Amino acid sequence: MSTSPRGQGVTSNPNNLSVSANANAAPIPAARRSRPRRHRNYTGNDDYDGSMTADDDDHDDSEGSHIDPNEFDLMLSRSVQSGGPMLEPESFEYSMLRNTRRHGSRSRSQHRQRRRDSTASPYPGRQAGAGALVDSEQQPLDAKLPHEETPLLFPSPSTSSSSGGDDIDPKNTTATPYLGGISPARFWILFLGVMVAYFVACFDSTIMASSHPVITSYFGSSNSASWLSTAFLLTSTAFQPLLGGLSDAVGRKGPYILTMSIFLIATLWCTFAQSMTSFILARAACGLGAGGMMTLGSIIISDLVPIEIRGAYQSYINITFGVGAMLGAGLGGMMADYLGWRWEFGVQVPILVASLAIAVVTIPHDLGLHGREKQPLREAMKTFDFKGSVLMSTSVTFLILGLSLGGNVVPWSHPYVIGSLAFFAVFFPLFLYVETIATHPIMPMHLIQHSPHMNLIFSNHIAAFLSNAILFNVPLFFQAVLLTSATTSGLRLVICSAVASAAGTATGFLITYTRRLKWPLVLGTILLFFGCLCLASMQRGWPAFFYLLCLIPGSAGQGFQFPGTFMAILAVADQRKQAVVTSTLILWRSLGMVLGVAVSSLLVQNTLWGYLEMYVSGPDKQAVIELVRQSVESIRDLEPAYREQVVQSYEAALRLTFLFCSVLALISVLLVLPVKLPRLGSRK
Repeated sequence: MSTSPRGQGVTSNPNNLSVSANANAAPIPAARRSRPRRHRNYTGNDDYDGSMTADDDDHDDSEGSHIDPNEFDLMLSRSVQSGGPMLEPESFEYSMLRNTRRHGSRSRSQHRQRRRDSTASPYPGRQAGAGALVDSEQQPLDAKLPHEETPLLFPSPSTSSSSGGDDIDPKNTTATPYLGGISPARFWILFLGVMVAYFVACFDSTIMASSHPVITSYFGSSNSASWLSTAFLLTSTAFQPLLGGLSDAVGRKGPYILTMSIFLIATLWCTFAQSMTSFILARAACGLGAGGMMTLGSIIISDLVPIEIRGAYQSYINITFGVGAMLGAGLGGMMADYLGWRWEFGVQVPILVASLAIAVVTIPHDLGLHGREKQPLREAMKTFDFKGSVLMSTSVTFLILGLSLGGNVVPWSHPYVIGSLAFFAVFFPLFLYVETIATHPIMPMHLIQHSPHMNLIFSNHIAAFLSNAILFNVPLFFQAVLLTSATTSGLRLVICSAVASAAGTATGFLITYTRRLKWPLVLGTILLFFGCLCLASMQRGWPAFFYLLCLIPGSAGQGFQFPGTFMAILAVADQRKQAVVTSTLILWRSLGMVLGVAVSSLLVQNTLWGYLEMYVSGPDKQAVIELVRQSVESIRDLEPAYREQVVQSYEAALRLTFLFCSVLALISVLLVLPVKLPRLGSRK
């Protein structure tokens, strides 16, 4: 809309008609014209129209302010009655969803056209109210007035933009709550495919948590157990930024299908691995595929679901995560005990094939391009931050290598350990410098230098560290200290997955209902802190029910914090930057997962060696120490005296590790408390 002299105005509509209004109205001051105007809507509640002021973004960190990335269009949709004079009023929820900003595959010019259309009267015969602004393109008044040939009723305008898929006809598309104009049926099939992929990834992760002592004992390499997870997480972390940036240039579909195919092939490799080295390499390939699949799946959902209803869909994702994690934890140890650990990976293959087929059929070809032409692969790769990606992956690799070898395989004074840590000390600062000057950095430094993004990212990073440290070491406590089987320890992990899933599901729906973003973060970090203290207090001789109670607080904390952080950082980020914000959040979360396994394994193995030297005594001391560090399952076969000494050593080492996690959890609480977040716009 544009103003004309002395405040005269018309309202424009899709038929390019306008009606003069209030020629004698006084000009509207700029300060008032930029503020929303309060009035009563047809439901009887207070409502607002107009647009947000330019300086409203300056108050994003103010608790209680009603700001979200789509608020401008939401208020515009509320300001125009969309029902005809002889029809029942259109559902407000439907109107709000129909008029929210579409970002799926439109160009900026299409966005501007949609805003003009959303403020227009959909009926040519309707006269605008007083005070409307003049359109710059005016026509004679009699050309716009209704006559005897004017239809009495006009159809409600519908969403006409296509998501770019071959099966969507822009002329026949009905109104849809999803961005990009994708039909509800097609969206739900696509969403199902993404959820299936998430399910397999969670199933795979908890299978490793409950059965890694069995797998490493099979290969006689229990002291190298951390590499089963760190190899997976390292490749996942290193390639996530590449795939996120690549999808911005060539679209989401191609990279998503590629990563799913890699994950499928690597899972087959795990099934048939014949050595520890081969299995670790297969897990590294799985990490490459699964990391890209999870990142791109999150971005695809963000592309298609408006933020004001995304909380509900985040809850569906959390349910899928929880079910996959519960089945993986519950069935993983049982399959390892009764069917063999190779079947843990073999059963994933048919499910991955089905998910891959759904992705090929349903994902729009131009999803993520935002109206731009698809770039050739070579041109797209030119914009990628290769220096940053190589330096990041190299520095993290040397860090994990040094932490894994030092005090565990070789002494800390060994040249391999010193050299690895020295390379990290050189490459990581260089990586940070490269990111400050890169045109398209994989880790935008401004996101980790200013609140609230910095607090949210690092708090989420610590939560990921704690979740993997707990997930990796709790089964070790059950099998090495309580001497339970892999089946029993896996079934006990079901409580973790169930509680985390329930808390995550509740978080999504409660955020959607309350429109408040901070409470899940504070509650989640406090529960994680309390949960780590509970784990550190565990000891032998307790009733089995007490061990389950100790698992509940930390699991609930994870369920509250992860979806809460995801929603919060999207709410404070510009819609056009959601892909890079999502990738950065997931990047730091993945780094937390890598370090959670590596650092906790470092603490356990180094302190275990010291406690074994302290507690184990007898003529076969060195043989016993070497045996139990290679195979956890061998502890049950030791002589009672040696078994008691080894169990005492494992108990002390794990208690120290959980106390260290408690300190990190307290830091996470301190990061979240000062953060101020916007309140999502309410649907009155």
